[in-house]
Amino acid sequence: MSEKPKRPLSAYMLWLNEHREKIKKDHPGIKVTEIAKKGGEMWRNMKDKREWEAKAAKQKDEYTKLIKEFEANGGSTETAGKKRGKSSKKPAKKSKKKESEEEDSGEDESD
Repeated sequence: MSEKPKRPLSAYMLWLNEHREKIKKDHPGIKVTEIAKKGGEMWRNMKDKREWEAKAAKQKDEYTKLIKEFEANGGSTETAGKKRGKSSKKPAKKSKKKESEEEDSGEDESD
C-alpha cells in the first residue's frame, strides 16, 4: 500500500513559493520570518488572485482523486496523519509537592 497523498498547497502558498526569491532579491538581508510577513502583505494587496486560486483548485481536485484511489486500495484516512487530539493527551501528573502535602495532612481517602 502506498503512502497517503499530501494535502495540496493553498493559493497563497503557491504564490509565495514562486515569489520568495524575488522578495529576497528586493530586500537583501531579510530574515525568513520577515519574508513571510512581506509576502502576506503583498498577497493581501494583490487585486487579481484568480491565477493562483485556479492552480490551487486544480491541485485540490488532483488530491481528491488521489485520496479516493488511496482509500480504494485499502488506505485509511481516519488515523493517518493525526498528530493532535484529546485522546492523545496524557493525564495531568500530580506535583510531588501536592502529594507530600496530602500525606502530611493525615487525610485518609478511605473514610
